[in-house]
Amino acid sequence: MKCPFCSFLESKVTDSRTAPETNSIRRRRECLGCLKRFTTFESVDLTVQVRKRDGSYEDFVLEKLVRGLDAACRRTKVSHEQVLAISAEIASQVAERQREIDSTEIGEIVMTKLKSLDTVAYIRFACVYRRFKDMDELMNVINTAQFAVKEN
Repeated sequence: MKCPFCSFLESKVTDSRTAPETNSIRRRRECLGCLKRFTTFESVDLTVQVRKRDGSYEDFVLEKLVRGLDAACRRTKVSHEQVLAISAEIASQVAERQREIDSTEIGEIVMTKLKSLDTVAYIRFACVYRRFKDMDELMNVINTAQFAVKEN
């Protein structure tokens, strides 16, 4: 690791901690040349490609998933910490797959997680994800969600 202050090529790690919110490891380093300290983050490169509905591709971006879940879970019993945990879990599932995944697969995974967690968040996400064309489709999802809640 090159020192950002003096460009010396050797440093020692003085502290390492996991940073679960960014799926990385935070390392505190000390330059062996100038003895100044600096912090680095080490993370896994998730270069999974997501095939969108229109056939185009984009990189899987965890922050985009978190934003979508946050929007669906706003003003529900689901906390931001739970959203981060669900996002990390989904990102792990996506990373285990091949280098490519359909956006519809990701959407189904999210809906499965939300359905067991919070009915309102599930319905909000389903409205955006499934792009309902009429009230009957929406009512069908609401009735299915209510039935799932009664079973649990």
